[in-house]
Amino acid sequence: MTAIQKLDDNPTAHLTPEDIEAFGAEIEAIRQEVLAKRGASDAAYIRRMIAFQRWLEVGSRVTLLASVFPPAFVAGTAGLTVAKILENMEIGHNVLHGQWDWMRDPKIHSTTWDWDNATPAEAWKHSHNELHHTYTNVLGKDNDLGYSIMRVDEDQRWHPFFLAQPLWNALNACFFEYGIAAYDLQLGKYLPMKKEDRPEHFTKGVTAALKKIRKQATKDYVVHPLVAAPFGGFLPTLAANFIANVGRNIWSHSVIMCGHFPEGVAVFEKTSIEGETKAEWYLRQGLGSANISGSKLMHIMSGNLSHQIEHHLFPDLNSNRLAEVAPKVRAVFEKYGLPYATGSFPRQLGSAWHKVFRLSLPNGWLATTTPRTAPKRMAQLYRMSTGGRKARKAIQAELDAAAA
Repeated sequence: MTAIQKLDDNPTAHLTPEDIEAFGAEIEAIRQEVLAKRGASDAAYIRRMIAFQRWLEVGSRVTLLASVFPPAFVAGTAGLTVAKILENMEIGHNVLHGQWDWMRDPKIHSTTWDWDNATPAEAWKHSHNELHHTYTNVLGKDNDLGYSIMRVDEDQRWHPFFLAQPLWNALNACFFEYGIAAYDLQLGKYLPMKKEDRPEHFTKGVTAALKKIRKQATKDYVVHPLVAAPFGGFLPTLAANFIANVGRNIWSHSVIMCGHFPEGVAVFEKTSIEGETKAEWYLRQGLGSANISGSKLMHIMSGNLSHQIEHHLFPDLNSNRLAEVAPKVRAVFEKYGLPYATGSFPRQLGSAWHKVFRLSLPNGWLATTTPRTAPKRMAQLYRMSTGGRKARKAIQAELDAAAA
């Protein structure tokens, strides 16, 4: 599998161990600087954000009472979509990260917060905070990397199953909250087991997830449509909630794709993190993430995950400070000659989707396919898809030679 230390153009090859430790010390100094000065203004920010989001949701749901009229339907649906995005991205994701635990406010704390999402908070905190942020982009350790259903690296052996990964990714985008709930439970690992062989934590996790999904579905697809029914708005309100949920899911999925999957983001072997120091962890987080450039509104709507590099360096740092530290972090990367992946939302999203399509095909297939070679390449793809492992290996050797 491709690891950063095996790349032909290794972006860290020029760094000595002493350089890496110095790099880590400068990054840690940026974190400590912000921790020392956060206070009342930060607390006021998150309280204002929560109040705004709740009033926006209430106002949108009241508007949807008249959703039988098209202007009310459009306004209510748009407002509800934005409210759900804010609740998940700038509020829920960041509160559950523990970014606001320092306030000691029991109402805004990672141990008490519940969010408008199919995944139970405790399950998400384990898979995201404890696993993903510890093992960022480590193949076989970070389940967020392709969500266990996609090929994410050239040295992962190609199989015909991966031809469908653009479709899986599109479906995952539309129903992202349920995909996250499924992968948090590791359904692919435990469902094939006999019922009596499944661990107790899996059974409890399934029960908790189903309970949460039932609660969310009842609220969005039963309670609120019934409230609007006397005004003739049952079906429009039902549709508005569905559109808002799908819109929120596609946006969340897109932001996360931009932060972890564009071309140029590094992927790592398991062995590359053995004996990893804090400075080396900082280095991996920075090289395994990518930012999105844009306006302040873009940053808020993304939960400040547009500053994905900074978020991965400082996952417990409150999100409203990431824009402040980003230029300082970038300066440190430039000082040590390290790539700092950033780009506009369309550019990063396009790059991520290009990678999804590229890796759905055998290595070298896309790069060597031209109008002249297309018939031959299609025939090879057919033989690789219908033949056995031996046939795939032989044709892959041809593609490798053509690409070289």
